[in-house]
Amino acid sequence: MRVLVVGATGFVGGRLVESLRSAGHDVVAFSRSASRSRFPDDVELFEGDLDDPASVEGLCEGVDVAYYLIHSLTAENFAELDRTYARRFRNLASTAGVDRVIYLSGISGDERNLSPHLASRREVESVLEAGRFDLTVLRAAIIIGAGSASFRIVDDLTDRLPVMTVPKWVRTPCQPIGIDDAIAYLVGVLAVDETRGRIYDIGGPTVWSYESLLKLTAEEKGKRVLIVPVPVMSPRLSSHWLRLTTDVQYAIAQPLVESMRNPVTVDPERDLQSVVPIERTPIEIAIRRALAEG
Repeated sequence: MRVLVVGATGFVGGRLVESLRSAGHDVVAFSRSASRSRFPDDVELFEGDLDDPASVEGLCEGVDVAYYLIHSLTAENFAELDRTYARRFRNLASTAGVDRVIYLSGISGDERNLSPHLASRREVESVLEAGRFDLTVLRAAIIIGAGSASFRIVDDLTDRLPVMTVPKWVRTPCQPIGIDDAIAYLVGVLAVDETRGRIYDIGGPTVWSYESLLKLTAEEKGKRVLIVPVPVMSPRLSSHWLRLTTDVQYAIAQPLVESMRNPVTVDPERDLQSVVPIERTPIEIAIRRALAEG
C-alpha cells in the first residue's frame, strides 16, 4: 500500500516509517522538516506545515492509508491548534479518498476530570471520526523509548534527585508500553480488517505506578532513589517543580504531568492484544533499551 505518515520526524514517526518500509509498503513521510538526510532514498518526502494550507495541497493524493501522529504540545494554545490541524487533515484525506486513517491517542482511564492534554486527544479523535474514511484509534499511556518526552522526565528525575518529595500522583497506576511494541501494533492493524472503525488500548504486559517506574529506572542505572509522596502538591504546581528537575521543554512537560492524575491502564474490553497479538516486551527490557540508546 501507499502509506502516509503525518509527523514522520517525531519519536514515533521515524520508527514507524522504517517499520512500514520493512513491511514492503511505499511510504510518504510528511513533516515540517522532512529532509532527505533523515530518510532512505526510497521514502517519498512531503515537506509542509498543517498551519499553512497552501503547503499541504495534494498531501493525501494517491494515499491508501495515513497515520496521524500530530500533537502540538509545545504551543500554549495546543488544543486549538490540534483541532485546526486535525480538521485540515481530515478534509484533505476525505477529499483524496484515503481508505483508512490510524491515529495514536492516549489512554485516559474512566474519562472523568480529563487533563487538557487528554481532553485534546479525545477532541482530535472526534474530529477525525467525522471523515470519509475508516478510522482506527490506538490509545497508549507512557511510551518507553529513547526520545520519548514522558520517559525523559522519568530518566532526568532519577539522575538528579536521589531523594524526591513528589506529588501524590506518583502512585497513579499506569500501563507503559515499549516503543517497539507500539510500532508493532501500529503496523499490525493494517492486516486486520476488523480494526477499522474501532478504538483500542495498547500497553505493555504489566501495570505499574509512576513511583515504581522511577525506582525501576534508577535500578537499571545502578542507583537508588527515596520517594516521599506529599498530598499538597497539585498537578499544576508539580509541573512548575519540573522546571528544576528535567531538560524536557516546559511547554511539553506541563501538560504531560497534568495528565498523570488520570489512571492510564488498558481496558480489557478494548485491548488490542486480543485482536493483534504480539510478543510484548517486558518494561524492564524496554527501559534497558531506552537507556542504552539514549
